[in-house]
Amino acid sequence: MMDVSLGELRVRQVAELDLALPLDAILPGIGGEDLARLKQWYWDDALSLDPATAQCALSMHSYLVEIDGKKIIIDTCNGNHKDRTMPFLHRLTTPWLERLGELGVAPEDIDMVLFTHLHVDHVGWNTRLEGDRWVPTFPNARYVFGRRDLDYFSTTEAEADLSHQEAFRDSVLPILEAGLADIVEEDAVLHGASGDGVWLRPAFGHTPGCCTVHARRGGPPALFSGDILLHPAQIVRPDLHTSFDRDEALAAQVRQALIEEVADTDTVIFPAHFMQGAAGRIERDGEGFRYRLVGETPPAAA
Repeated sequence: MMDVSLGELRVRQVAELDLALPLDAILPGIGGEDLARLKQWYWDDALSLDPATAQCALSMHSYLVEIDGKKIIIDTCNGNHKDRTMPFLHRLTTPWLERLGELGVAPEDIDMVLFTHLHVDHVGWNTRLEGDRWVPTFPNARYVFGRRDLDYFSTTEAEADLSHQEAFRDSVLPILEAGLADIVEEDAVLHGASGDGVWLRPAFGHTPGCCTVHARRGGPPALFSGDILLHPAQIVRPDLHTSFDRDEALAAQVRQALIEEVADTDTVIFPAHFMQGAAGRIERDGEGFRYRLVGETPPAAA
């Protein structure tokens, strides 16, 4: 299980489930040349070079962040027993809570719950089923919602996103009703100071209020990228939008800017859906970019 310490910051992964979906359905426009470039460094040896047959391997997981004695959960996956339009997410029964417990952490220990955005696979463990009611999973935590996404998913404009509306009703509304929600702007500082604590940055496009979560304490910075980087192929082709992006052009601009900003720095990326506990760093690779996992040995200098 992934366990990364960056100075006085500790990040561990809480896995829920893995999925494999048709890659060309998730990343429309991906081509064989893109897959060949990805294959040069990608850790999934089973990746096909044919866009028509290639599978998009995705991990659903949360991050447990520990800083200054506080325990923070970032993105809460899908949750159990929930009615979902997407069949592969319908009424799951995963051991996510047990895996959190294996880290020595109980739901009551969580101080804060953060979200990169409010899609179905990022809010589900906000609540658990108790009898016939959805109750907060983390009763002592403050759940921090970005204002723009909360406003969007509260409106009829979002009702076409049925699966996300289902999640809003059973995984967000109960938190609001319980009085455990803090509603903030997407550039809010949540602990300490910007650059030395935990803070948000706007990254609109994937959803109207999508943001990145940042943390740092005495070591390299951690960047929780959410679905700005859904799959490693988007490091090879930052312009590749996903079928889930609401504003495809804006999402691509945000992704390109993020990659340019962090490339060849000590920033450690914690993606929302990369496989293999895939914390890593983005590096320049000729005219493009590549991703190197934490702990992966760089090639020897020529």
